[in-house]
Amino acid sequence: MSKWSRMETELSNLKSSHLYRKMTAFDSGQQKIVYMQGEEKHLFSSNSYLDMCNDFRVKEYASRILQEYGIGSGGSRLTTGTCQIHTELEEAIARFKKREAALVYNTGYMANVGILSALAKKGDVIYSDKLNHASIIDGCRLSKAEAVIYKHNDMDDLEEKIKAREGMSGIIVSDGVFSMDGDIVNLPRLVELADKYHLLSMIDEAHATGVIGDTGKGTEEYYNMEGSVDILMGTLSKAIGSEGGFVCGSRLLIEYLINTSRSFIFSTSLSPVTMAASKRALELIEEEPERVKQLQENIHYCCSQLKKNGIKGESETAIIPIIVGEEEKAMRVMDNLQEQGYYISAIRYPTVAKGKARLRIALMSSHTKEEMDGLVEALSKSIL
Repeated sequence: MSKWSRMETELSNLKSSHLYRKMTAFDSGQQKIVYMQGEEKHLFSSNSYLDMCNDFRVKEYASRILQEYGIGSGGSRLTTGTCQIHTELEEAIARFKKREAALVYNTGYMANVGILSALAKKGDVIYSDKLNHASIIDGCRLSKAEAVIYKHNDMDDLEEKIKAREGMSGIIVSDGVFSMDGDIVNLPRLVELADKYHLLSMIDEAHATGVIGDTGKGTEEYYNMEGSVDILMGTLSKAIGSEGGFVCGSRLLIEYLINTSRSFIFSTSLSPVTMAASKRALELIEEEPERVKQLQENIHYCCSQLKKNGIKGESETAIIPIIVGEEEKAMRVMDNLQEQGYYISAIRYPTVAKGKARLRIALMSSHTKEEMDGLVEALSKSIL
């Protein structure tokens, strides 16, 4: 047998079970209309919720910083990799999230891995929602703490599990907006339990920042609970339209992570150009709150049109899951939609449970009612 046989067999099994993955190359940037192999597609699967990836003001500012600082950062943040623009972005994030300080990581994935593995020690407990993102799961695995999984958004189950380990220090961690179902964490109860049992609270704001709350500040603003969470983590790659992850909180927290978080310490820092794009996009979110309002109006309209057409798809966030069940059917529906000019990703196991495959609609603030109507009509033809 070849030393590659096991890989060949596993890939063959993935193909036969409709779980094989391949990359799709776009011929244009992330915006509501894209080109794939020369064909125009309406994109309803991008995390660029506020359509910032191609905003001309973001690109102009990034271009100016490119001329001033060049392309690469030249080192890790603790050696030569911190430019003034890195500091300015972190200050802007802290202001936006109403915290004392912030720290940028290379990706949201590296932020969660780095935060949890640094803060949770042997003898600690991390209480993690069953549907948390893979980066949180891997952060739990890399820490030396005990990982305890509680039922999805079930605060009674969480409290029972905390009581069984009462007196042990640790962290409660949850997505703010869950990336596959689009539902929102029960933040009031989570914070109540964290404070009651002297645990740190941590929320992943990746799909909440720029999406929920009156001005897009995320989960805390949505619940009118600003300042209540101990550790706010998020990404710069979704509504902000750039690249990277971040954490914000007290100065003590950020100082500790700078000195102990391995994925921060041992990574070459992100390009000054990327930092500039994030900074300008964040400013625009604050300057133009109508973007967030328009996105929220689009969410309401799209869900109402889905319901009107007999398609189950409800959400308060930009993520609207259309559950189709079997993996083969999800792929068939996705292909059919592409033939009609619409690109929506089919999400399958292991990202979601087997038999829970779905089309994951992701809305942008720039989508029009006519475009959403066209999407719903295409879905009706493909699913029903």
